[in-house]
Amino acid sequence: MKGYIKINKEFCKECHLCIYACPRGCIIPTKEYNSRGYHPVASDEEKECTGCTLCAVMCPEVAIEVYRE
Repeated sequence: MKGYIKINKEFCKECHLCIYACPRGCIIPTKEYNSRGYHPVASDEEKECTGCTLCAVMCPEVAIEVYRE
């Protein structure tokens, strides 16, 4: 199964729990800032997401949505 991740960068508080939860390494930190002064995470387009939803479950700010194709 293939999936894709949508991240609301304004909700992200740079805790990186999603990075540690993703078994495929599909989420990476960024250098940019959001309006709150945090470095939000982003989806790594080079890696193939399986849609397992572990990243979304771990996110305390509910900033991640996972969709399956």
